[in-house]
Amino acid sequence: MFDSLFTIAIAAVFINNFVLSRFLGLCPFMGVSRNISSAIGMGMAVIFVMTIASLVTWPLYHLVLHTYDITYLRTIVFILVIASLVQFVEMALEKTAPALYQALGIFLPLITTNCAILGVAMLNIDDELSLIESLTQGFAAGVGFTLALVLMAGIRERLELARVPKIFEGVPIALICAGLMSIAFLGFAGFAVE
Repeated sequence: MFDSLFTIAIAAVFINNFVLSRFLGLCPFMGVSRNISSAIGMGMAVIFVMTIASLVTWPLYHLVLHTYDITYLRTIVFILVIASLVQFVEMALEKTAPALYQALGIFLPLITTNCAILGVAMLNIDDELSLIESLTQGFAAGVGFTLALVLMAGIRERLELARVPKIFEGVPIALICAGLMSIAFLGFAGFAVE
């Protein structure tokens, strides 16, 4: 059992990283990766929402949607669950960390439409993972998202000091760096986790 969970975790963080390998969650990835402190805050929020969404959507699917043969409502139900969780995170951050809440700005409510979070919930069901495996994948996918976000933020902070040709300043160089990071993470695909 532990081997299976370890394999799922390593695969979700490095091999099947939702941002760099599956290309899910690119909007907050590009939008919040301007400085490391915002990236860490957004990463923590995404880890929390992905983990709790995995915890809530799995039994909801198996005990309600599948039992009553209404699985066609899966996407709508999962989006409602994720939206509720994001509202909770947003209210908590506004009360406990107002500076981080301001720094994240519009990207915090965009977690609701972050396809990486919906992707984790859907893949947990499609891959027929158990509840513990779903939780592991949700948490590890959030860690992988955070890792990619923090690495990109570090690169973009360094790029502010670098001499970049005028035509590549801003988004173009960020996209080039994201592509190079994706290629670098592709190197992990050769490792077999056993």
